[in-house]
Amino acid sequence: MFKFFLLSRKRNYRNIDFLSNICPITIDNTTCNDYLVLYMNFLAHIYLTDGLPQETIGNFMADGIKGKKYLKYSYDIQKGILIHRWIDSYTDSHPIVKQSTKRLHEKYGHYSGVIVDILYDHFLAKNWKNYHDTPLDIYIADFYQLLEDNHHLLTSRIQKMMIPMMKQNWLLSYATMEGIGTVLYNMNIRTKRRVAMDKAIEDLAEHYEAFEDEFTRFFEELQAFVALKLKEL
Repeated sequence: MFKFFLLSRKRNYRNIDFLSNICPITIDNTTCNDYLVLYMNFLAHIYLTDGLPQETIGNFMADGIKGKKYLKYSYDIQKGILIHRWIDSYTDSHPIVKQSTKRLHEKYGHYSGVIVDILYDHFLAKNWKNYHDTPLDIYIADFYQLLEDNHHLLTSRIQKMMIPMMKQNWLLSYATMEGIGTVLYNMNIRTKRRVAMDKAIEDLAEHYEAFEDEFTRFFEELQAFVALKLKEL
């Protein structure tokens, strides 16, 4: 569990009055929809390097660091970036995840994997008490504090993305159907309404138990995989 003390001179993210919607605000003439594409399963990634602050930073910003560019970072951040890549590869090739994706593929094509990432983060948030002793809102607040304390280490894009993410609390929004619906709506706009991703909330409602069972079984295996990889580093 993260142990980051929120000093009085720092912003206390546990007391922020978060907005109910994820969008829209603008940052440097860019809507936060432009950043939503980065956010699929952040909560799962953060959880899987729990207790390892520098690795968590690397894991969190890994999508924007391509090829060997990760080598310019400290060793612990490099480990986080590699863990993120392994998680993505393991997830994409896992038969349980493919089963979830197949259920959506006819309607959403290659966007099905993106949707499954979102749905799986919903089940992690919803069932958080089964995975961690710290309440989800406090856990997320401590993660936000970690980002602020290490702002200088983050990529410029992540530094900008932090603003809407914290202010509107994207991570916590995944715990509710309303939050998932909002994210899918915004993702649909971000992808220029190619496949009506916002309608996936209906698929979630229709197949809720099946998706939740698949997530639970998959996530148990994913945790074991990550634990093994961390020992190898």
